[in-house]
Parts: sequence; C-alpha cells; structure tokens
Amino acid sequence: MKNNHNYIQKTILKNGITLIVIENPTTDIIAGRIFCRNAGSLWEATSQAGIFHLLASVISKGTRNLSSLEIAEKVESIGAALGTDTSSDYFLVSMKTITEDFPEILTLASEILRYPSFPESEIELEKKITLQNILSQKEQPFNLAFTQLREMIYGEHPYGFSVLGTEDTVNNLTADDLKKCHQRHFTPDNLIISLAGKINLARSIELVENIFGDWQQNPNETLQLKPYHLSSRSNFHKIEQDNQQSIIMMGYLAPEITHPDYPILKLLTTYLGNGLSSRLFVELREKRGLAYDVSAFYPTRLDKSQFVLYMGTASQNTEVGQEGLYNEIKRLREEKLSMEELEVAKSKLLGQYALGKQTNAEFAQIFGWYETLGLGIEYDDIFPQLITNITLEDIQPVANQYLQDSSLCVSIVGK
Repeated sequence: MKNNHNYIQKTILKNGITLIVIENPTTDIIAGRIFCRNAGSLWEATSQAGIFHLLASVISKGTRNLSSLEIAEKVESIGAALGTDTSSDYFLVSMKTITEDFPEILTLASEILRYPSFPESEIELEKKITLQNILSQKEQPFNLAFTQLREMIYGEHPYGFSVLGTEDTVNNLTADDLKKCHQRHFTPDNLIISLAGKINLARSIELVENIFGDWQQNPNETLQLKPYHLSSRSNFHKIEQDNQQSIIMMGYLAPEITHPDYPILKLLTTYLGNGLSSRLFVELREKRGLAYDVSAFYPTRLDKSQFVLYMGTASQNTEVGQEGLYNEIKRLREEKLSMEELEVAKSKLLGQYALGKQTNAEFAQIFGWYETLGLGIEYDDIFPQLITNITLEDIQPVANQYLQDSSLCVSIVGK
C-alpha cells in the first residue's frame, strides 16, 4: 500500500504480533507506537475503573532488571522519547529516536511491557497524583458537565467512567490487581507495533523478532466486551454553581466506528461545531452573542460513542443558550443542508484529516490505531472515500435517527 510517498506494509509474526511499517527514508528518525488492544478503560470492571490509567503511570517505573531512574537515564542518554498512556479503547507505548538508536529504545520498550515490577512506592505515589487529578476535575465546570453527561448516556458501562477512575476505585487498587491485569491483557497477540521512518520491513521484522520473538501467547484467555445496556437514568441534570459562566452540554448515544452511519455523523460534527465558520459558532456566537465557547464532538470509539454539543455562556443566558443549542439540533433534523454547506464541511474534514498525517509519529499513530480498532490499514483510503460519497439525502435520516428528543441528555453546570 502506498500513501503520500510512503510505503506501508503489514505482517503478522509467529507469536501473533502485528507489525506495520511505514517506510519514510527522507528523515533519519523513527517513530514507533506499540498498541495493546483489548486494553483500556473499555475492558475495566466497574470496581476497577482507572486500573489501566494507573498501570500506564507505573509500568515504566521499574522492571525486573531496571529501576525507575535507570529507565529514565537510558532514555535521556540517547535523547530519545518514550512514553506510556491509555485511552478508552487501547493501551499505548510511544517512542521516537534517531534511526541508529532505535534498537535500544525498542529493547527498553519490550522490557517495560513484558517485565514491569510495579514497585509499591511508585504505585502509592501515582495513586496520590491520580486522586489529586480526580479532585481537580471536580472543580472545573467543563469536566463536571461532561462527567454528568457521560454518566447519563452510559450508566454503568465502562465508558460512563473517567479514564482516571473514581476516588474509591483508585484507592482500592493494589499491586496484585495491576499484576493480574498486566498478565491477562499484555500478550503478543494483542500487540500492534507500528513503525514509521527510515526503516524497511525486513529490518523491522528482524528487530521485532529478536526483541519480542520469545514472548509466547496466553492460549487460555479470551476477553469479552461488556454489552451495552441503555441507561435508565434521568436525561437532565444540573449542578447549581454561582459562577459568571454556565456550561451547557447536550448529548446522544451514537454509533461506533464500524457502523455505516459513522462517517455521516463525523461530517455533521464538523459542520456543526468545527471552527469559526461552523454553524454553532456563526449562529450562536457571531449572530446572537450567546457563547464564549461553542463546539461539537463525536469521539471515535470501538463501542457506542456519544454525539455532543456544548456551549459556555454568561450565567444570565443559560436558558436562552440551552434553547439556542437545542434549536440548532432541531433544525438539523428538519431542514436540509445546502449543497454548498455540505461541500464546505467535506473539504474542512478531509483537509484536517490530511493535515493530521505529516510526521512519522502521526503516521505510526493513525495506521496502528486503525489496526487496533479492527479496521485495518486500508481504512486510511476508505475513510476519505466514505466522506466524499456522502450525499444531501444521506444526512437528514441519520440526524433524525440519532438526534431524537427521546434520547437527548442535557447537562448544565451554572446558574
């Protein structure tokens, strides 16, 4: 597969590791992403919400052979970058280094992934930091409003919780919990290694086989997703705060990335809330002066997602702002877009998509991510085509299907 002058190849190694290589000989840098699928907050039990975030915080703080300090010194001594992170749908190790030093940083990444020691002192420190972050989020109106909305939309589904977890769940996590989680989810057949830069497929296979080749699969473990059940909670929640600003959020349960309606809803969020020419910005901020901040977002998710509109407005405008936001949704259901509006939204979305693939790190991220979500590296060609093919007739039925009053959840923080 060829894309933007870079050759993209994929292979699966004997122990189940998926290897993606984006060859870019124009720069002497290699960026790498190691994705672990079947990991991330989607795979957490309610009682262990936040375990993958804690695991990401401590996995690089000590291994069977190296201390936290020794790991940091190894990275810094060659001027490399190495980081660990988690999201709703996967766990991630990120690397970047000059080509010559890449074998060393990949070896270190393997040590961290395979043999973490989870030192008690590091776990306690990271738990304290996480708890501070959870408390800090409770003081931020935007986060408060979004937390309420997420809970209304998802209920007890894992997406209903913050990636950080809750105070109770984080307090109760132990080193033993982390070890069991690591043993269960971190297996070679769950790994996607995505490399971009001055490296070819043959050299990549040689490196990965040498470093990861003796890692065996766990044949007995099959992981199942928790099924989504529609939340029976209230669909309106307001936290009264004596602030000068109110945050208004409106959201709906929306399809996952593999659903045929995904590209249409992606285009709708671009049209509604992306940039200074978006409809929410023009109608509610420019024409009516109602909003400090107004936007829409629709995260790409492995399981059910959420279609969200939000506004920050002066506290005296809370009611009229809520009405204005709702009317834009209603208008979307009732009035057809013009051909010009459709084409502008398409151009904006496709332009931003293209701009998101310029660096080796961005290439390693997007191809590894698509593979992790089960779409394959081919989706990089498929997605722009799906957007291009959307017609005016496609939009209203989708808006009417998902943006119904009966499924609307409203979250407000302010007066």
